[in-house]
Amino acid sequence: MMPKQKEIRRLQVTMGCSRNCEPCSKYFDCTSPLKYEMYKNPALRKIEKRMVGVKYKIAVMSGKGGVGKSTTTCNLGAALSMLGARVGLLDSDFYGPSVPTIMGVSRERLIVGDGGIVPAVSQQGIKVASVASTLGETDAVTWMGDQIRWALYQFLGGTDWGELDFLLIDLPPGTGEETLNVMKAIRGLSGGVVVTIPSEVSQIVVGRGIGLCQKADTRVLGVIENMGTLVCPGCGRNVDVFLTGGGRMIAEKMGVRFLGTIPLDHRVAKASDIGMPFVLSFPDSPPASAFMAIAKDIAREVGYLQD
Repeated sequence: MMPKQKEIRRLQVTMGCSRNCEPCSKYFDCTSPLKYEMYKNPALRKIEKRMVGVKYKIAVMSGKGGVGKSTTTCNLGAALSMLGARVGLLDSDFYGPSVPTIMGVSRERLIVGDGGIVPAVSQQGIKVASVASTLGETDAVTWMGDQIRWALYQFLGGTDWGELDFLLIDLPPGTGEETLNVMKAIRGLSGGVVVTIPSEVSQIVVGRGIGLCQKADTRVLGVIENMGTLVCPGCGRNVDVFLTGGGRMIAEKMGVRFLGTIPLDHRVAKASDIGMPFVLSFPDSPPASAFMAIAKDIAREVGYLQD
């Protein structure tokens, strides 16, 4: 006789409450009012004080890697700058930082001034802070746990952003510790933008990202579908390499706004490699038009632009 089997519904990964709310992965599941005591931490108060000069703080996330999240973040930042906004980009993907390369500031190094860490500044006037600007070409970040959290605190609370209209935070892929740290550290996030590609696998993990935002009381500004329909440069036909439509489908399923599709174009990668955001390199192209339309939509949604 076969033993009775039970379906696994939840893994038990902790023995109970440690009363250490700051690094706790269950922070957003906890109902205890004690968790708000963590905001007495001097580092978190420093972040809150630093963020006073930033009007809109937007986290850009993805459920998985390889969907073009950093490229999307940089092009949205460039598009917002073209609308007249003062923009900063924080690259919080410590293990795979790429924002400085895309923005053309990979050779610049961060320095410390009287007001704190001085971010690099792109040709367009966009401020960029990234751990990549402290590393050599072959250096790797091997930090874990508290080291990653304190590095994030240092960038958030120690960078002299000045007065900004938008700070876009490029999160690591997934819904792990680094993403949770950002959502806990920045009180008053204006919202989160979720980047996906049309594949079904991406849709599944995007749903988890949206669920995390909702659990953290972070407004989901919408879903962006990257790598949409490709216009063949040879014959001019439309080719759905990744079966376009998945982004809209998951947005509708999760009850959030669908911000639009970015068409697939090989020149997007080329522009990123040379350090010039695509919206600036090819402003009249369909992908650039899509980036600009989404940037305007986000700017209207948070109140920067008025209809």
